[in-house]
Amino acid sequence: MIKGVLFDLDGTLLNRDDSVNMFIHRQYDRFQHAVGHIPKATYVKRFIELDNRGYTWKDKVYHQLVSEFSITDLTWEELLQDYIVELKYNCVPFPNLVSMLEELQRNNLVLGIITNGKGKFQMNNIEALGIKKYFQTIVISECEGIKKPDPLIFNRALERLSISPNESIFVGDHPDNDVSAAQNVGMKGIWKKDYQWKNVTADYMVDDLGEIPIIVGTLNLQK
Repeated sequence: MIKGVLFDLDGTLLNRDDSVNMFIHRQYDRFQHAVGHIPKATYVKRFIELDNRGYTWKDKVYHQLVSEFSITDLTWEELLQDYIVELKYNCVPFPNLVSMLEELQRNNLVLGIITNGKGKFQMNNIEALGIKKYFQTIVISECEGIKKPDPLIFNRALERLSISPNESIFVGDHPDNDVSAAQNVGMKGIWKKDYQWKNVTADYMVDDLGEIPIIVGTLNLQK
């Protein structure tokens, strides 16, 4: 019997690609006095390349941008601080996020998030999506001192929800850090499809978050 559903954040609940794209366009406009010598399309494209879909922390990204584009009226620290403060105003959810969470909640499932990243920053983004209230536990790698795919971070979240691995599923977009890592601790691993990955092995694959309650229902009928 599935009693709990846990989720990754970036690329799973939060449409990070769209969020970052919106943010970086607005950042350019905010600081046009300092970056106006760079074509907007060039600034946006280079930031997205260096960001590497969130796998490069922004201190390195902005340090490189300032150096590469000879930005003199702003420091990389100021640009980084702007990112930390402003990204939450650009958070774009994937379709059916809230309706999916509400349906799972109506079915008496406990819910959790396990995400890698900075504690306050990730919590700000969760709050910006308006979904914090649905989760009984939110586990963020910086706060825990461990990160996915370490089995300990999954087990810690399950412990806080008082459920066992075989009573839970994990939904994420990363084949290794999310799907395989969850399977390795005995959870069902559901892959939220992402165009950059091919030949992913998962217990289930979904295009849309609205499919999650259907999968839970199917699994529980099998018991």
